[in-house]
Amino acid sequence: MMGSIVLFGPPGAGKGTQAEIIVEMTGKPQISTGDMLRSAVSQGTELGLEAREYMEAGKLVPDQVIIGLIKDRLSESDASNGVLFDGFPRTIPQAEALSEITEVSAVISIAVPDEDIVNRIVGRRMDPETGEIYHVSFKPPPPELSNRLVQRKDDNEETVRMRLAAYHNQTKPLGDWYGNMGILSTVDGTGTIQEVSQSVANAVRNL
Repeated sequence: MMGSIVLFGPPGAGKGTQAEIIVEMTGKPQISTGDMLRSAVSQGTELGLEAREYMEAGKLVPDQVIIGLIKDRLSESDASNGVLFDGFPRTIPQAEALSEITEVSAVISIAVPDEDIVNRIVGRRMDPETGEIYHVSFKPPPPELSNRLVQRKDDNEETVRMRLAAYHNQTKPLGDWYGNMGILSTVDGTGTIQEVSQSVANAVRNL
């Protein structure tokens, strides 16, 4: 399995947790474009400086800058057998640009209904002192903590539904695009973390 793997799904689908399993099984390093952007900006690289101009102006960093960062990352020794892309590409033009710099041999999509996503995200609460995340239904906090827990500003229903609309409009069509190539595996993301992890592991074994 020489090529790269793409992992995608709606916000709140649990991609971060499942990415760890894929990394462990394949040995491929995980690439987050957000992490790459922050690193390039802090290091003051040529692409980092270009990205910072857009970020400081409140604009989206153009695809060609992101692709340039990915190309640099793919040249590092640990990426010789491909990488795991988490949260990229988000659009078909990004996928087309990515295909020109690396072979994507498998795509794993985590499918979760919108209402489940809303319930997951809107119910999250954080302990500001420890950073521990709880959920009003799935992981209730101890009673003594309930007064100090906070809800993140963007964990409200209106924001979540806006993010989901953007996902359906821009990213979900990637499923059809990769599906037509015969490299898409769709995993049911509605079970427990352990059940979803088992499904992801099975998908990786079948690649």
